[in-house]
Amino acid sequence: MPAPLISNIDVVRVTRVDGCGRPVCGPEASYVTDCHASLSMEANVDEGDDITFKAGNGRQCGYKKACPTFNNFDLTYTFFQASPELIELMTASPVFYDYSGRPIGFDSCSVPCRAGFALEFWADVLGEDVCDDEAAEGAWIYGVMPWVTNGMIGNLELAGEAVNFELTGATRGGGKWGVGPYEVMAQDTAGTAGPMLTPLGPECHRRIFVTSVPPPEPSTTYVPVAGELCEVS
Repeated sequence: MPAPLISNIDVVRVTRVDGCGRPVCGPEASYVTDCHASLSMEANVDEGDDITFKAGNGRQCGYKKACPTFNNFDLTYTFFQASPELIELMTASPVFYDYSGRPIGFDSCSVPCRAGFALEFWADVLGEDVCDDEAAEGAWIYGVMPWVTNGMIGNLELAGEAVNFELTGATRGGGKWGVGPYEVMAQDTAGTAGPMLTPLGPECHRRIFVTSVPPPEPSTTYVPVAGELCEVS
């Protein structure tokens, strides 16, 4: 099996999902960016309680190690673009428009916990002989967290240096992302691009794999989502 070395994060795509984790179709449903610093995914795990059986004389008669429970990934995404569209997709913050209907800002309001988004990421691969597949143009690590909720922009400091935006959120399992509405992996030896071949399981929060299908081009506004594989909420 391939053993890729993962290099820097390349592209991130954010897609609106509804209250059941379904991808939402429409003209203002996704955004693609490569203007970011980092993406952190910290596992939130309940370690549980170990059980120890001790006799009155202090001797240990038995011991059972607790089985940890995985709750979710706590997501921290640090990016540079003050894009109203991107921030709206991740936090449901209302977009502020100018006289011509052009997005020029956003409002910071209460956190709508039922709002959600899917986050996909592509990272460069090192150490793989991607030329073995004649149809491939390269190789990338692809990852998807199909249901992220509680998106919130953290502290914002304007000073004499570059400004970072930091988004925090939490993944959820289940959902209705299915195989997704996008072409993210090869379907055959000819390298035909298509969706994932199988959906994530009902208790899964993230999938990562090597793909020969290149990431989408970064956008400067909303990107439409359409097709048979997504449903309008």
